[in-house]
Amino acid sequence: MSQDGFRAEEIDTSRPHPARIYDYLLGGKDNYEVDQRAGDALAAVAPEVRIGLRANRAFLRRAVRYVVGSGVRQILDIGTGLPTSPNVHEIARELTPDVRVAYVDNDPIVSAHAGALLSGSGVNSIVLADLRDPRAVVDHPDVRRVIDFDEPVAVLLVAIIHFLTDAEEPGRIVATLRDALPAGSFLVLSHATGDFADRSDAQAVYSKATATLNLRSRAEIERLFDGFELVEPGLAQAPFWRPDTSPPPRSGEIGFYGGVARKTG
Repeated sequence: MSQDGFRAEEIDTSRPHPARIYDYLLGGKDNYEVDQRAGDALAAVAPEVRIGLRANRAFLRRAVRYVVGSGVRQILDIGTGLPTSPNVHEIARELTPDVRVAYVDNDPIVSAHAGALLSGSGVNSIVLADLRDPRAVVDHPDVRRVIDFDEPVAVLLVAIIHFLTDAEEPGRIVATLRDALPAGSFLVLSHATGDFADRSDAQAVYSKATATLNLRSRAEIERLFDGFELVEPGLAQAPFWRPDTSPPPRSGEIGFYGGVARKTG
């Protein structure tokens, strides 16, 4: 069914999956009733969630344009989720056609849908792998086929790290990825936060999903950039990171931080 050879029974449709909840809240069709119920529950307790997800996607677009405009021609998108147009390769290739993209996700259904939807797009690689094992991601042959780690790479960790618990050591995971990158590479990262509202009810929605939601403070998220140099304006609420249009209404409530940082040495 895919390049990784998983079986249909390996796809867990009994519990909501973050990528499918995300797809549903953005108006997509690649989700199940269990994901729709979770999405509706999330919107009920965090009314700004749809605005926040759209702001996160807009941050992704601006960040990709920034790193490609800075000369990067290789992108490793980990936790890509279900394809949502414009996809990373579409954004990058608006600027230059020679950008190579490796998409990575740990959900077989994401891999299957991405493979079907992106197969004719010129995307170089769609890989089934897990961020929790960053060394396996970096060493995956289909990642290595696309990404040359002797040249600058932009690693995208967009709305994914908050699905890692503290016990899974997100700092170590990001550091492992950082250490695989040469100077001149970039980290693009966004992360959910409870800094602007109590979102314990939103976290409860994810307690029955395939991954929990782990909100972190600005200071905790900034530490994920250790070993990188944040570009201006540093870590900011997603709508306020280098906006190219007026931020949407209620932007001050959006519980997403976003930042882009460069590895200088």
